Amino acid sequence: MKTVCVFAGSSRGVSPAYAEAARELGREIAKRNLRMVYGGGNVGLMGECAHAAQEGGSEVVGVIPERLMPKEVSGQTVGDIRVVKDMHERKALMAKLSDGFICLPGGWGTLEEAFEMITWQQLGYHNKPIGLLNIDNYYEGLSQFIAHACSQGFIRETHRDIMLVESTPSGLLTTLAEYEAPEDIVTMIRTESMKKDDEMEQRRSS
Repeated sequence: MKTVCVFAGSSRGVSPAYAEAARELGREIAKRNLRMVYGGGNVGLMGECAHAAQEGGSEVVGVIPERLMPKEVSGQTVGDIRVVKDMHERKALMAKLSDGFICLPGGWGTLEEAFEMITWQQLGYHNKPIGLLNIDNYYEGLSQFIAHACSQGFIRETHRDIMLVESTPSGLLTTLAEYEAPEDIVTMIRTESMKKDDEMEQRRSS
């Protein structure tokens, strides 16, 4: 894993522990010589993490829709900022640039981004790891809900661990680096890749 994408809230949250964890994650990303991709804003937890990663020497790339610039950028931007048309383009570019994804505490937007990456893996579009940084048990309720969804037959048990959960930045980055996607997802990706290779070969031959 050379590039990690961080999804995070545009606010700092109530507890100071969230901002400190965001900074610690940024420092750990830099310590491991990883490139960081994030939502492009310099406010809230995303700003804290991006500043810390850049100060530690990491290359930082921000991806932000033009419409969100007035809301999420205040003063000096952090890193190489790519301004895109909309949220769909933002997520697609962030996914393309990244080898793995980390979700800090956040609200609707943060959750939506994380769940879209999880869904894309379940459908076989990628096998990149996705992890939640569970600071002060912020994601404990969500983890319990996922377990309930599995028990009720709405999420396959083999897909339960697509969503990785750790309580420390160091632990989560290590878990992401060691991740192996479920075998059925690997098979889907391999089959689709072979299909595309066959189609390209047919076009060359025709």
